[in-house]
Amino acid sequence: MKFAVVARLFLMLPWLLVILVVVDIEPGRLSARSPIPPDQLSRTLKPDPLSNQSIPTIYAITPTYSRPVQKAELTRLANTFRQLPRFHWVLVEDSAFRSRLVTELLAHSGVLSYTQLHVPTPRRYKRPGLSRATEQRNEGLRWVRRNRSLRNSGVVYFADDDNTYSLELFQEMRLTHKVSVWPVGLVGGRRYERPIVKEGHVVGWYTGWRPDRPFAIDMAGFAVNLKVILSHPEAVFKRGGSQPGMQESDFLKQITTVQELEPKAANCTKVLVWHTRTEKANLVYEPKHNQDVIHIEV
Repeated sequence: MKFAVVARLFLMLPWLLVILVVVDIEPGRLSARSPIPPDQLSRTLKPDPLSNQSIPTIYAITPTYSRPVQKAELTRLANTFRQLPRFHWVLVEDSAFRSRLVTELLAHSGVLSYTQLHVPTPRRYKRPGLSRATEQRNEGLRWVRRNRSLRNSGVVYFADDDNTYSLELFQEMRLTHKVSVWPVGLVGGRRYERPIVKEGHVVGWYTGWRPDRPFAIDMAGFAVNLKVILSHPEAVFKRGGSQPGMQESDFLKQITTVQELEPKAANCTKVLVWHTRTEKANLVYEPKHNQDVIHIEV
């Protein structure tokens, strides 16, 4: 009798496993680790049903370029961004093509909604002392303007890949009416830079470099309402006539005034983003040609 019961259990076991597999599959939903097809630039997975559909979407434009620490930098960002509801990552490579490294990183990042773009920086602009990532930020703006309309609600933020971001920062910027600002840590040769606020208005800048700039602020220190971006199609980051370190001012002058800025982060008294920059990799013993028997992506 006991042997008969055990035999029946063994006969039923395969069917139980089939039922468990079927139940575990969610129809119509892509796995966060599914590789994107070669011709697909954007991905938006099924939104979290618990996320608030009424809050504005944050569009984070991130320029990036190939270097030994690129994957480490982007992994740190992805670990932050994937925790955010209503978030779309626009990642723009400084390249003539989309790299396999970035494509696969995005596919495995856990970020539910993203777009991967690429545009190379002209060789003449790669000299030391010139502004970087101009073409990539403008390519990100171009995508936003082509794919979103005034019916959409959102905020555009320029999230460089060498920064560290608090989740609280994104809560602060979501309710940006026009242009919001806040302090940035570890930048400009100081522990922090910040807008000086009196009675709820920006009246000056606490900074160590060029305090006479119209907007003496780091790229990580402001966000722009999507409708402002769409209403000013001419507003871009300039090459001609723009001095190094002046790109933020040259861009913001096209869309707002200092008097209209909206102080966030407790009237600009809290640091929620840091210009950390990963230490330059020491590869003094790295051979010019791979001597290992396998290839490992770093």
